Parts: sequence; C-alpha cells; structure tokens
Amino acid sequence: MAEEDDQDIFDSLEREASEFTKDAEIDRIRKAFSLDAYAVLDLQPGVPDKDIKIQYRKKSLLIHPDKTKNPAAPDAFDRLKKAQTALLDEKERTYLDECIADARRLLIREHKYTLDSPELKTDEFKVEWRQKTTQVLLEEEARRRRQAKARMQEEGREKRKEDEEIEARKRKRDEAKAWEDTRDERIGSWRDWQKGRKGDDKKKKKKMKVLG
Repeated sequence: MAEEDDQDIFDSLEREASEFTKDAEIDRIRKAFSLDAYAVLDLQPGVPDKDIKIQYRKKSLLIHPDKTKNPAAPDAFDRLKKAQTALLDEKERTYLDECIADARRLLIREHKYTLDSPELKTDEFKVEWRQKTTQVLLEEEARRRRQAKARMQEEGREKRKEDEEIEARKRKRDEAKAWEDTRDERIGSWRDWQKGRKGDDKKKKKKMKVLG
C-alpha cells in the first residue's frame, strides 16, 4: 500500500515537472526575438537542416497545444513552426546568416578585436553578439519595410497615372462618339441655316428692286 502511495506521489511530481518544463519552453519561445529563427528554435547558426528538423520535432512535441493546458501554447507552437520554415528556406536562411555575420563584424570593429582575439570565444561575447544581431535584424526589417512602402507608393502613383490615361482615352472615345452621333443633326442644322440664309438674300434682293 505504501509503495502505491509513493508511486502516486512520484507520478504527480513528474507530471508537475513536465508541465513546468512545457511552460518554461513556451515562455522562452514567446520571449525569443521572432526575426531570429535560430533564437526561437534555440539553435546556433550553421547547424545542418537535419538538426533543425530534429530540434523542431522535439520542441513541437513538448509544447503542442494538445499536450498542455497552457493558453499560450498555440502562439508558441505557431512561432516555432514559422522559425523552422524560415531556416529551411534557403533565401530566408541566407539573409539571416548574413545579418548574424554583419553583427559579428560590427562587434569586432567596435571593440577593435582581431579574428584571433580570445574574447570572441567567451560567453559574454556570444550574449553581446546575439544582442547585436537583434539590432541588425531590426534595422534591416525597418529598411525592408521602408522599401516596401516606397514601392507600394510608387506602384500607387503608376496605377493612378495608368487609370488617368485610361480615363482620358475613354473620354476621347466618348467625345468622338458623341460628335459622330450628332453628325446628322449638325448637318441638318447647317442645311437649315443655309436655306434661311438664301431666303434672306432673296428678300434683300426684292427689297433692293423695289427701292430701285
């Protein structure tokens, strides 16, 4: 009986520890900088695709919304999935790797290190490197958004210009059609005017004869 009680206590503590681990991982993912997919997956740059898939599977099983009651699990799971997708996309991963390399170069220049400096291997440098990476990613994302906004504005101007040209052509077609539709009326009016003019001329001639 005592053994069963001990097993129940152990199972309860294990479940509690398991939930604590899940909650901690969910919290870590949600606090990780979303533009740094390596940080979200808790990986170092340069890992092979195989390790990315293994890490994603391990963490996705841990925090899957069906396996925990944590209300933040769906959000964390979605972030994890997006991070894996980004790292398995060659273009996105190349862009991220370039930003990380830029951050490292900037730190080396700021501290006047060399590539052989022992400081580059310290934990302090790794922490500073990650912070610098966040800064570089933020600046690059801001630049990309400015470019996208400028591109949309330019496309908007081009679209308005195109719409104005289409409207001008339509207006010319409508004017030409309206002119053609009133052709018979205009010809009739001109003929009536001509007849009236001839009648006036005849009257003038008759009056001139009488006066003469």
